[in-house]
Amino acid sequence: MNKLLVITGPTASGKSGLGIELAKIYGAEIISADSRQVFRGLDIGSGKVTPEETEGVPHHLLDVAQPNDFFSVMDFQKMAYTAADDIISRNVKAFMVGGTGLYVNSVVDGYNIMEKKIDPELRNEVASRTIGELISFLEERNPESLKKLDLKNKRRLERAVERVLLGYTEEPVNTPRYETLVLGTDWPREMLYERIRQRLDARLEQGMIDEVSGLRADGATDEFLYGLGLEYRYILMYLRNEFESFQAFYDKLFMEIRHLAKEQMTWFRKRKDIVWLDMTGNPLEEAVKLTDEFYSCLS
Repeated sequence: MNKLLVITGPTASGKSGLGIELAKIYGAEIISADSRQVFRGLDIGSGKVTPEETEGVPHHLLDVAQPNDFFSVMDFQKMAYTAADDIISRNVKAFMVGGTGLYVNSVVDGYNIMEKKIDPELRNEVASRTIGELISFLEERNPESLKKLDLKNKRRLERAVERVLLGYTEEPVNTPRYETLVLGTDWPREMLYERIRQRLDARLEQGMIDEVSGLRADGATDEFLYGLGLEYRYILMYLRNEFESFQAFYDKLFMEIRHLAKEQMTWFRKRKDIVWLDMTGNPLEEAVKLTDEFYSCLS
């Protein structure tokens, strides 16, 4: 199989910068794996690299959708496959960099995603059901699927019900397309939290609130912005005067970003193939050593 190097990790952990430095050494091109950076206009709040910050390294899957567009994991996977295959066909190394775990897993594990698109109304109807109702439905229609599911994970149960409603009864088998090396950016928790605070302060100073206000003025719906989570959700709530003060907004947003980082680490720790880089040491040197080994090994 062709080779794909992946850099992932929690928010504010330095993935983008490390990816660019590593790509410069190897002449690689980067595929972004971030669920918000795919949208045009979501720049400051998503931490999208600027043209200057890329330092000449080509980036793919930035600004490929408009605000209010529906953009799914299947959309990402298809575009990522196309980008990676094109890069590799030109004898260039392909790196995928980003922290959206589902996006990363869809490519690294080779998810076989349903081709039939779920109707949004049906998805909302399924989401409105309780865990008990979802389990009862599956017990009646596809009891075998329950043996493979975490019965406390409502989203997984919802997707299983959707598959049945679309006529799929078998759990799809993953078919990885690439041989991958997955590097993770790791920080001691308190140091990561301080990085989160510093980045939040910088983004607010750069005009993150004005960015959201401008998106609304240009037609981005409140429903779309709310669904983006974190910065966009809480800034929207701030603009709608749902916080008693700026400080209350700031404290809530900072707490939620910290919580996200913790959840991301829990998600990533489930992957046993991630090689974690000590970001307090010399992560670039460590990454170069691992990358050299990865690309020198015969497939």
